Amino acid sequence: MPEPASDLPSPAGPWPADLARLVAIALEAGRAILEIYHDPARIQAQTKGDGSPLTAADLAADAVIRAGLATHFAGVPVVSEESLPGPADGARTEGFLVDPVDGTKEFLKRNGEFTVNIARVVQGQAVEAVVLAPALGELFAARRGVGAWAARPGQPPQALACAAWAPGNTLRVLASRSHGAPRLDAWLRGLGLPHRIDNAGSSLKFCRLAQGLADVYPRFGPTSQWDTAAGQCVLECAGGSVFDWSGRPLAYTLTEPWLNPEFVALGCAPGLALHARLFPRASTSGPIGSP
Repeated sequence: MPEPASDLPSPAGPWPADLARLVAIALEAGRAILEIYHDPARIQAQTKGDGSPLTAADLAADAVIRAGLATHFAGVPVVSEESLPGPADGARTEGFLVDPVDGTKEFLKRNGEFTVNIARVVQGQAVEAVVLAPALGELFAARRGVGAWAARPGQPPQALACAAWAPGNTLRVLASRSHGAPRLDAWLRGLGLPHRIDNAGSSLKFCRLAQGLADVYPRFGPTSQWDTAAGQCVLECAGGSVFDWSGRPLAYTLTEPWLNPEFVALGCAPGLALHARLFPRASTSGPIGSP
């Protein structure tokens, strides 16, 4: 089990002013989460209607984030897992997707692999985002057209860049810690490449791809828009990509239905070796080994 972070990264960095505000909001939420995380008597869960767990940390972080966004981005709609808005007539053109504690199961296991996710979405695309793993002391921030960075306590932010897989190399595959693997195993058999599997919780999988520590994260099973938007933004700003199984980039409506299609996240841009291997034909056909 990772040691809990003794501190959080500094809010200072090379990011634009709006992204700096999101970083500060995420760090404030992270401090609220850690107060509960470090007090075992307060780590209790109730079960939501969909069967997923809810803790005091989810609610505390949600309140902090919503208050911060209302102050600095007044009038911009907020879609948070813990406080969903009412129905909209068609897709919202701009708004925030928030998961106050992504990986609540990891929070309850106390393995540190849970994150705070905040993404600003414009016209279906996450344009700036923050992913914070407060118990690990890791911060990821990204702004489309500007870049992506990782920061740790006492260290200046470092620019992120994916490391594209090359034919002949072992494929580094990321899988969830809290979800079953039978379909992943079947997909890998169909892919027919030498590989190794590493596990990670929450949106950290996108960030590990962005750091160049893995090549692919195939996701089988349900996720919601707030689970993926921030991580996808970090990954794409570092040179990666995310596609559904028909080959379309994963996009966001900011309204119901909240569930994403199943997807594959890649540590490379379209057209490079791994993308070409998975999507050898037009986007109307699924990738090799797809379900």
